Amino acid sequence: MTMAKAVKKDEFTMQDVQLDAKDMAILRLLQENARITVKEISDKVHLSTTPVHERIKRMEETGVIKQYATLVDHTKVKRGLMVICYVSLHQHSKDAGLRFIKTIQELHEVTECYNISGEFDFMLKVAVENMDAYYDFHVNKLSQVENVGRVQSAFIMGVIKQTHQLVY
Repeated sequence: MTMAKAVKKDEFTMQDVQLDAKDMAILRLLQENARITVKEISDKVHLSTTPVHERIKRMEETGVIKQYATLVDHTKVKRGLMVICYVSLHQHSKDAGLRFIKTIQELHEVTECYNISGEFDFMLKVAVENMDAYYDFHVNKLSQVENVGRVQSAFIMGVIKQTHQLVY
């Protein structure tokens, strides 16, 4: 199943965007601290602020930088139970897959969703307060989504590595 192809692609792909060593250095700094100022970046990469600002703007416009985010400790915001849900669909048509994707995007408990290959069609990362909240989510939301066939849950017992950094 290739649901990912059914989802609208970004206007630019990585092969369209040329990144040099300065761009990569800027990306590393932004990944470490999205609140870093242009002045601080310019001091560290040895460019003036105008070219740094222009490079950041270009990377935003071309989709290299998709968004800026704040990482939150899930245990401190009453989302202490993390679950990986593997979901298979009954029907594998483009329309059925798109309806599933649209519904999943509206479920606030789902923090990530991936279209995967193999026995299951999707992998969801779900964050809820506790086991009762997960039971409610599973029975009253996920299992009620049109076309859901099988769901297998794996409970995260501990986080070993968690990063969003792609450029090192």
